Amino acid sequence: MDRPLVALVLAGGTGTRLYPASRSDRPKQFLPLGGDQSLLSATVSRADFADHVVVSTRPEFADDIADHAPDAEVVVEPAAKDTGPALVYATHRIAELYDDPVVVVLPSDHHVGDGFSEAMARGARVAAETDSLVAFGVEPTRPDTGYGYIEPGAFHGDYADLATFHEKPDANTAERYVEQGYLWNAGMFAWTPDALLAAARDSPLDPLVDALDAGTVEVGFDAVDPLSIDYAVMERAEDAAVVPVDFEWDDVGAWDALARVLDADEDGNVALGDDPIVVDAADNVVATDGANVSLVGVSDLAVVAWDDRVLVVPKAEAQRVREVVSQLQDDGEF
Repeated sequence: MDRPLVALVLAGGTGTRLYPASRSDRPKQFLPLGGDQSLLSATVSRADFADHVVVSTRPEFADDIADHAPDAEVVVEPAAKDTGPALVYATHRIAELYDDPVVVVLPSDHHVGDGFSEAMARGARVAAETDSLVAFGVEPTRPDTGYGYIEPGAFHGDYADLATFHEKPDANTAERYVEQGYLWNAGMFAWTPDALLAAARDSPLDPLVDALDAGTVEVGFDAVDPLSIDYAVMERAEDAAVVPVDFEWDDVGAWDALARVLDADEDGNVALGDDPIVVDAADNVVATDGANVSLVGVSDLAVVAWDDRVLVVPKAEAQRVREVVSQLQDDGEF
């Protein structure tokens, strides 16, 4: 492909489900969760398939990006309004910075395995050759209720038509999705700026595109509501494709994910930070920044001790940590 390939890394979220390690002033992308590098640094490092790397973030995190991605271009969205406005704005800026680019979108909180770079380059080629909005669909390894799913349509070699998106299912529906060959929606995309901005004009984000063309970014953000890119654009797009990928993948978005990406002891316990004292305890996740944690006679818990705060939650309920954060935000304590 003779067009510049730009990796666009999303680093504007706070990671509420990874509280208390992730806080309003210390978002998850700046934390090393399962490795020596921060999640953001690891994401930028594996963007070796790209000619350029651009990091999209919000104003309060902008000064810290250079510590994790010193060679990246930084695009600062004026307000946090979910991935829809963020990606339309960042893609518009990329079109101004580079000549006729192709963009690959990477969230900064993923764990990936071998084959990632080749798959991203393949998706970029599909986007360039078809002018489609491309979603990457991960081959499921289990029925999982924590992910959305993509239903593929007719296949055309490296890609398939994107038939429809499906929201996070219940357990029985997840089993059916896997049996029917649906793919996990990994939140990774590829497109050309022309393709995305044309689709965004036929969406609730149209006022933002108009404002960006006019050079009035803040006006554009004020004119739109917070929307995910899936809902705002991808689910409405007439020309959308899915590229199936089969590399190891996990969304490190909640504490139960550590059980899948870290090595466990003989009883199935995993630890981030200092090893806990364990007595008759199995299949737990323990994460600390130095606290001495002991587990006795418990199983299937996530126990997190960070700063002066402690979280205990069943792994199966890890997604509910955001409910705690909602209360803390109301009290100004997040």
